[in-house]
Amino acid sequence: MGSEVRASHELLQAQAHIWNHIFSFINSMSLKCAVQLGIPDVIQKHGQPMTLCELVSALPISPTKAHFIPRLMRILVHSSFFARESLSGGEQGYVLTDASALLLEDNPMSARPFLLALLNPILTDPWQYLTTWFQNDNPTPFHMLHGMTFWDYGNQDPTIAHFFNDAMASDAQLISSLVIDECKGVFQGVDSLVDVGGGTGTMAKSIADAFPHMKCAVLDLPHVVADLKGSKNLEYVAGDMFEAVPAADAIFLKWILHDWSDEECVKILKRCKEAITREGKKGKVIIVDMTVENKNTDKEAGETQLFFDMLMMVLLKGKERNEKEWAKLFSDAGFSHYKITPCLGLRSLIESISNRLPILSSLATFANKKENPPSSRLPTWLSILENQLLALYI
Repeated sequence: MGSEVRASHELLQAQAHIWNHIFSFINSMSLKCAVQLGIPDVIQKHGQPMTLCELVSALPISPTKAHFIPRLMRILVHSSFFARESLSGGEQGYVLTDASALLLEDNPMSARPFLLALLNPILTDPWQYLTTWFQNDNPTPFHMLHGMTFWDYGNQDPTIAHFFNDAMASDAQLISSLVIDECKGVFQGVDSLVDVGGGTGTMAKSIADAFPHMKCAVLDLPHVVADLKGSKNLEYVAGDMFEAVPAADAIFLKWILHDWSDEECVKILKRCKEAITREGKKGKVIIVDMTVENKNTDKEAGETQLFFDMLMMVLLKGKERNEKEWAKLFSDAGFSHYKITPCLGLRSLIESISNRLPILSSLATFANKKENPPSSRLPTWLSILENQLLALYI
């Protein structure tokens, strides 16, 4: 009897687990509703914990729907997007959390555009075609539904393009402050930098302002940079990263490579290598992107990275990569060394250089001459030295 009871409880737990995944979209849609109703901004404007009555009276809703608001707020409090604090009269009021503060409309780092873009039916509807996509030769479920690539759709639909540009700009605002403040060493010795696929230039502007001596450029498609104006040490360049990248000491790729297949990434990286070795330069590529399957990543962060990987599969032809996959990309593109630093939340700062340091090349030549017969491979001791020195170098 005891074993039967335990089995029944295990079945109920399994059922609850299935239900939780079936209904997980409710979290997304409830959050989207709160953002569209302006709940974070209303609470922020109130300036103190906001009672339910105060919240209901301030929202743009029909009076007939007022009694539903407590239920919406209850699940959002459960999801830690809002919290409740006691007021002097014994009532409780709603306050923002760090997560909902990041959804305020006037927050320069707001995730609001990203949320509204990713939860737009244009981007959620392709998920309904995932099973059928596995059974045919369409490149992506997005292409299967809309008859064109994500990029082509964005070119013809200003709404999606606007949401996408705003989402990338707000994310760049957040990432740029972290990269500049906490990873400043990555720009040491860099006098020129090109932000490839840099959009409206939020990231490049922050770098240019932080390092006035550095000549910065944003490379993007002609229609993206057509009306954008540069500054003293920032310019916009119309072009195609698959064709050519302007010469510079460093090439910056923020959230670019995960959009593309391995073959396309190798093409991009080869253009970047040409750019940092042109005119006698020996520069590096700086990448901000995810590294999945990291043993030090907690469960929630790891799950979010896997969500992004599935998103790339459904909307584009890209993927989120583990370290082994990153290493293969760099090797195939002709880079000799890379370093991955997981210092940007879900993303990592990845640096790669194309050439062996001159002193290492000399040592390798000398060491190989001593071998009989001569060897083209790097001796083990020198390979270890190379990794240690290059880790310091980049």
